[in-house]
Order: sequence, then structure tokens, then C-alpha cells
Amino acid sequence: MDSRRKPTPPKARTTAPGGEPTPSNVKRVAGAELAGRKPDHPYVTAFAEYLRAECHLADNSVAAYRRDLRRFYEWLAGRKPTKLSVHDLAGYAKWLHEKRLAPASLARHLISLKLFYRYLQLEAIVVDNPAELLGGQKLWQRLPQVLPKETVERLLAAPQRSKICKLRDTAMLELLYATGCRASELSTLRLRDLHLDAGHCVCRGKGDKERIVPLGKRAVEAVRAYLGDERPPLAQCAASESLDWVLLTRRGKRMRRERIWELVKHYAAEAGAHPDVSPHTLRHSFATHLLAGGADLRLVQEMLGHASIQTTQIYTHVDQGRLKAVHKKFHPRA
Repeated sequence: MDSRRKPTPPKARTTAPGGEPTPSNVKRVAGAELAGRKPDHPYVTAFAEYLRAECHLADNSVAAYRRDLRRFYEWLAGRKPTKLSVHDLAGYAKWLHEKRLAPASLARHLISLKLFYRYLQLEAIVVDNPAELLGGQKLWQRLPQVLPKETVERLLAAPQRSKICKLRDTAMLELLYATGCRASELSTLRLRDLHLDAGHCVCRGKGDKERIVPLGKRAVEAVRAYLGDERPPLAQCAASESLDWVLLTRRGKRMRRERIWELVKHYAAEAGAHPDVSPHTLRHSFATHLLAGGADLRLVQEMLGHASIQTTQIYTHVDQGRLKAVHKKFHPRA
């Protein structure tokens, strides 16, 4: 989002609780009371709709911003966000710190707050943006967890001992490691995204951006076996809107990312891997093993769907053997 964008003229508004104007794009969240949760403030609801409709953020990203802002309104305790100064907001940062949040979580909360106030400024609800004056949380760069190739082999073979949906789960793990896609991307993979004869698939990442990722021979074989034997019976239980998803549950519904996480954890335990292994571990392993094999960093960036190559560069620090080889080859005094 461009902070230089000119504020839009004030739109027709109703009145929010506390006498504040309500953005015109606000929508009431149906069923919030029934779910046992207090409805979000109209500002939060309007902000979420703005992120979804105008910024084209993924649903998971929008949900994360909403959760952060619910915590902000918990801290407000009835105060108006339009009346706060940067000194007041510094108190919010201190309050978050006292909650013993991880540094990454604290940094994300502050980013959410800055974007929220920028939105209020664009809507001409506030004139100045006090959140922009807040300092950012400095983070130590943590190296991602990567599995050795032998452990990956054991993990990919683990579903073969299962009595239920072993072909589906094998295809799921092979796709995760072959493409480096996120669990949410695999969950929303459709049949039309698979191009097995050509050896690639289309992944849709953050912001609904598409990218083409090659599929290796073993991944293609695993997917073909699943599509030919196990998926047809699962699809018989599916409603018409579920027929296009690649991964189906035993009830014929789309396999959600939470279930993918559970299955990866389950098979990682069977393979004797670290308990912290997750779908994202396979994504990290995919990138690191490609770079270790000599893949170009830009190509790995494209396959991962990273907007910035700086995000991809962290994988060059994971494989110390590759760094030493490059140093020995090119440094004049190596």
C-alpha cells in the first residue's frame, strides 16, 4: 500500500459506538454473537474488507490482521483510537511486551497497527498517523529448519504403512516437497492446476498470484496413483462444489490446511523426525536442497513465490557446504 496516496473525500457514514464516524464499506459480521465472540468494531470490519477487496490479500492474511486488531481494541478498553497520540500507542507496545509475545508476533502486531492507522488516514477519519512514529521491532534472523535428505525419504514413505488414504497422503507429501508450496496453497489446488503430462502444476500464493512449479517423476507418479485409485471413491461423497479440489477428505470435502498440518505432524512422528516438523519444513527443505544442488537463486525465488529475493537468500545461509564450495572456487586466497 502506498502511503503517498491522497486521502479520499469523506464518504457517507453512519455512527459507530462512541459517536465516531463509520466507514461506508463496513459490513456486519453475521453470526459473530452466535459464535460466542463479541462483534468486531466497525473500523476493524471495514479495514478487513478494504484489505480483501482493494489490497487483494489472502483470507488467512486478513484473518491475521483482524486478530491483531482485536487485541488492540482489548487494550483500548473503550477508548477511541482516533484520539490517541504516539505516546499512547507506545503504551500499547509496552502492553504487548508484557504479554510475553515472541519478537516476531510483537513485530506483526505493530505492523498491523500501522496499516490500520494508514487506512483510517486514507478514509479521512484521522488527519495524522501517530502509528508511523512507532519504532519497529528488531528481529534476529532465524535460520529455517531443514530436514536431511534421508529424513525426507523416510517421511515421504511413511504413508505406505497406513491403512487409510495412503495414496492420497503420499501424493500430499510428494507435492509439498516437489513444489515447496504452502499448506494453504496445496489445500486450494484444483484438478485444472495439474499438468501431469507436462510435468508441472500451477500454485496460487499470497495475493492470488499464480506461479508455475515443475513436478518431478516421483511426484507425478504419486499423484497419478491417487487420482486413479483413491480419489474417485472420495469424490462420490463430494458435493458438486468440491469436485474440483485435488485433495479430498473421506467425506469428499476439500482438505483444509489445518488437516494437512495434522497429517504432516503424524507422519513426521512415524518417520522419527523432529516434533516441530510442519508443511513449512518441507518448503524450507525444498528450497535448501535445490540450492545445494546448484539451482539458481532467482529460479528458487520464482518457484517459492517470494516477492523479494532477500526472503529467498536466507536459504543460502542454511547450506554451509555450498557456501564453502563457492568460497573455495572463487576466492583468490581460498
